Amino acid sequence: MTWAVFDYGEVLCTRTEALPRLAARLGVSQERFESAYWAHRDAYDRGCSDEEYWSAVAASTGARLDGDAVADLTRLDIEGWSYLHPASAALLDELARDGAQLALLSNAPSSFARFAERQPWAEHFRVRVFSGDVGCAKPDAKIFELLAERLGARPSDCVFFDDREVNVTGARAAGLRAHLWQGADHARRMLAG
Repeated sequence: MTWAVFDYGEVLCTRTEALPRLAARLGVSQERFESAYWAHRDAYDRGCSDEEYWSAVAASTGARLDGDAVADLTRLDIEGWSYLHPASAALLDELARDGAQLALLSNAPSSFARFAERQPWAEHFRVRVFSGDVGCAKPDAKIFELLAERLGARPSDCVFFDDREVNVTGARAAGLRAHLWQGADHARRMLAG
């Protein structure tokens, strides 16, 4: 049985446009903010708390967190990553309608995972693995092994799509049939083949 496994960020969803609003909430320049946002993201994706992440971002930018900052920043960040690309949404609907076995494998913090689980599109996925929940992240072999275990499948039974070459390389090393995301039409062709 073949599983179609999708990354979330910049595969199913559009790239976040929340960075200017996040920088403004912290009261720092977007350039300074963006550098800190990405510098600490891997730890966030691997399970550090919202408070730990935003505290690290604030410290790196010289900003101070007020009482509501962590909640505000987390909400704005989730909103920024919440917009499904229309072509990806159509692909998911089509695959689900055709009875495809779908799984999600995303490097994302637990707070985003809780949001995602409540979205209608999440119902298409029989298995959803979020790195923040399992304490490891792509491209580590461990997360691909965990995915296969949860699917009850061999890695070679998984066709995986990700927008980052390093994650595609990691997936291939773990035995998955992995492809760099090049849009819904390309994924359709890869799955048909």
